[in-house]
Amino acid sequence: MAVFCKESMVMFLLVASFSISYCSSATRLKKIDHSAKDNGNLRFLVVGDWGRKGDYNQSVVAFQMGRIGEKLDIDFVVSTGDNFYTNGLTGEDDRNFLESFSNVYKAKSLQTLWYTVLGNHDYRGDALAQLSPYLRKIDSRWICLRSFIINAAEIAEIFMVDTTPFVKEYFVETEHTYDWRNVMPQKTYTQNLLNDLENALSESTAKWKIVVGHHAIRSVGHHGDTNELVERLLPILRAYDVDLYMNGHDHCLEHISDTESPIQFLTSGAGSKAWRGDVKGLNNEEMKFFYDGQGFMSVQLTPTHVEIEFYDVFGKVLHRWSRSKHLLHSII
Repeated sequence: MAVFCKESMVMFLLVASFSISYCSSATRLKKIDHSAKDNGNLRFLVVGDWGRKGDYNQSVVAFQMGRIGEKLDIDFVVSTGDNFYTNGLTGEDDRNFLESFSNVYKAKSLQTLWYTVLGNHDYRGDALAQLSPYLRKIDSRWICLRSFIINAAEIAEIFMVDTTPFVKEYFVETEHTYDWRNVMPQKTYTQNLLNDLENALSESTAKWKIVVGHHAIRSVGHHGDTNELVERLLPILRAYDVDLYMNGHDHCLEHISDTESPIQFLTSGAGSKAWRGDVKGLNNEEMKFFYDGQGFMSVQLTPTHVEIEFYDVFGKVLHRWSRSKHLLHSII
């Protein structure tokens, strides 16, 4: 039996508050228009690597997300993938969806749209189940597509990118089985995605350009840099003046500045199980912040200003970074 959120009227308004359309003929990425609040600000939370039925402090992180979400009056939540452990969902009726999502993120402030990408653990299950509109009948907050664009109140465009098919090792390892339906051939899929992303970025007139994927471009955590993204995705981000790249995959919180552009690499993959002490090196000037415990991140945007905050399981602000476009300098 389908289980709906208690705030049924809120959910009805949420469904009415956004629409899905296509970009111009130059790109095949779907675009979701998310309406703005009257104050002209945009605020959202970012969390990744979370779906463990409340265990490994997932419920504690969710509680703090609800508290901060209420304080900031957030517009939506972004999930950076690995939504359901250990091996994604088994199908559309898998109770893990309720036990790891609907029953955990119950705070009133979190009864808003969740824009979600797939992670590598999601591909180990029925990837198409997470993409199915059926899940929105169970919980109408759930918006999960492979790659798409959030047109956020004309302040920002957030480009959600399906990064798992870029990673070559997933196609040769034998320990796990991946759901590559609608992805193969891999080279064609990834090249088409890059072409679509480049076209969309070239057309964007947003004040802020944000790209979200599951895998890190730069990280000092367990997995480190994703070489395929460094080689193929990073040059596009630099060429089209992307401001922020957000990811999960490494179970930590971190902030690294690019050496050749204004891009900030922001990891928010600490939604549940964290990897204490699993660090590849912190001694470089580009590393602004690293924390190997659980937590999440908030983003506050105006047309001219962005502020990022990282929080731990107690809701304490661990790191804050901001930039004003008209001032052309950062405050760290």
